[in-house]
Amino acid sequence: MLSNKILLELKTYMNNHLEPPLMNSYESAPNSDQEQVEHTFSEELTTYMTNHSKPPFRYELLQMIDQKGFTDIEIYKKAGIDRKHFSKIRSNPNYRIGKKPAIALALALQLDLEETDQLLNSAGFSLSDSDPFDLVIQFCLKNRIYDFDDVNEALDSVGVRTLL
Repeated sequence: MLSNKILLELKTYMNNHLEPPLMNSYESAPNSDQEQVEHTFSEELTTYMTNHSKPPFRYELLQMIDQKGFTDIEIYKKAGIDRKHFSKIRSNPNYRIGKKPAIALALALQLDLEETDQLLNSAGFSLSDSDPFDLVIQFCLKNRIYDFDDVNEALDSVGVRTLL
């Protein structure tokens, strides 16, 4: 179990790397052997997170919109997402999008399977090879089926809930 000190240092790290700050800052110097061990562990954790961190969903999404030459309005309308919801995605760094809206945005952007995996991964999701919904989405992406009516028809045809 992580000590309170390590958890506070993690909060400080997150606070220093996310906008706006999520938690209050916390600084301390180790005073004992146990604190030194905890401090070393914290440094290793910080190094690991720094070396393995990837851009968040909103950054990936906005970058892909620009790369594909679309406007925000075109994409959120095509994805069936209202302006307020898209505004939350765009402006709130702490907003956590759901899997289905993230997939809807990938389809609206007409991403291939690899690009969709990249976008979903940035939101903490993936397409599973054992879930019928995910398999249908993979099939549609591989076959460049981006029309929502067609995707929903494919989902309905195998007896799973539709996208939106």
